[in-house]
Amino acid sequence: QVQLVESGGGLVQAGGSLRLSCAASGRTFSSYRMGWFRQAPGKEREFVASIGGRGGSTTYADSVKGRFTISRDNAKNTVYLQMNSLKPEDTAVYYCAARSSLSSVYDYWGQGTQVTVSS
Repeated sequence: QVQLVESGGGLVQAGGSLRLSCAASGRTFSSYRMGWFRQAPGKEREFVASIGGRGGSTTYADSVKGRFTISRDNAKNTVYLQMNSLKPEDTAVYYCAARSSLSSVYDYWGQGTQVTVSS
């Protein structure tokens, strides 16, 4: 079992930055691929970014490439999402998720943190 707790959301003006954190429980954090997803009101949840267990193999949605950076610190069991040049359309609840090497889907999800970007 993996428990995930996000933090760092808030209200920011367009063009600003935020850094989200996701703290994970468990001793096998480095064995999980970690991802960030988001869900805006009235829309389906969408993929934002992911990172491999050792910190390599990052992937990004086209909408955030060049603005967002995913990283992880396995010593702290934490994954981060640095968000720069934020736009109003980035407003959403952001979730972190964990996927084991044996799974093709993300098995564990956090409760989400709200990010609101004002114009």
